Amino acid sequence: MARTASKPTRASSSAAAVLASSADDAAFATTLAKGLVVLEAFKAGTTLLGNMELSRLTGIPRPTVARLTHTLAELGYLRYEAARTKYRLGARALRMAHPLLANMQFRQVARPMMQELAQSVRGTVSIGLLDGTSMIYVETARSGDVGPHVPDVGMPIPVVMTAMGRAAAATLPPADADRLERQIAAEDAGLWAAFRDRYRAGLTQCASRGFCTCFGEYIVAIHAVAAPLFHVPELDQSFSINCGIPAFRPQPGQLEGEIGPRIAALADSIRAVVHAAGPATETQQHNKRARK
Repeated sequence: MARTASKPTRASSSAAAVLASSADDAAFATTLAKGLVVLEAFKAGTTLLGNMELSRLTGIPRPTVARLTHTLAELGYLRYEAARTKYRLGARALRMAHPLLANMQFRQVARPMMQELAQSVRGTVSIGLLDGTSMIYVETARSGDVGPHVPDVGMPIPVVMTAMGRAAAATLPPADADRLERQIAAEDAGLWAAFRDRYRAGLTQCASRGFCTCFGEYIVAIHAVAAPLFHVPELDQSFSINCGIPAFRPQPGQLEGEIGPRIAALADSIRAVVHAAGPATETQQHNKRARK
């Protein structure tokens, strides 16, 4: 039986997961999905792949992979290197990101403020967009010496292990936040069990202080703070902003006492400029109840 149409969800964080769960959907274009699964196999560190490698990574039979890669190369989304008999992403793949990024005009407004904070703390300041159980960097600013972690636009990181992810989750309406927790647990029960308490503590921090902290949970050498930005219901988009610093750099207590409040203040400034509403903090909720 074909599934009924519904609004876009955060059900999966990859084309492969959607493909695997869509066998009963008569309206689902399987060949198109397989092509996207092949494109998603190209990640940092695996930028040059042959058909055999792609078949192993995706689980798609090699003859099918060969037809998909040939087609994608003809269209310009892959580039074939004959000397190595392998493929890399083509320049046309960049075109897919531009319309999405162009609609996030607040990034241009935010970037000078982000750069100022990044230079001040000698770290990175980035904006992320919630995508399934991952965060995708959509803007970033950095100082000259940021250590081993150099984020860039388009880079994904996990929601559950990061301050950026927890801060974005804090922008969600309650029903969506509950759904996200179930998705994280369904995709990796072990990861959810290991980080559930710290994840929920991050949501509590965002509600009480306007930011949350993360001490090397995702990358040991990086400590981070993040603040919720805003949720756009009509586009099903949730954004947060973080600041990452090499773990050796902050003084004891500086992350919570100084940099956290600064990232929260930066989030406030960005929302004020673009006239966006942020999630209500516990103080705001208390004041609202007191006025009633």
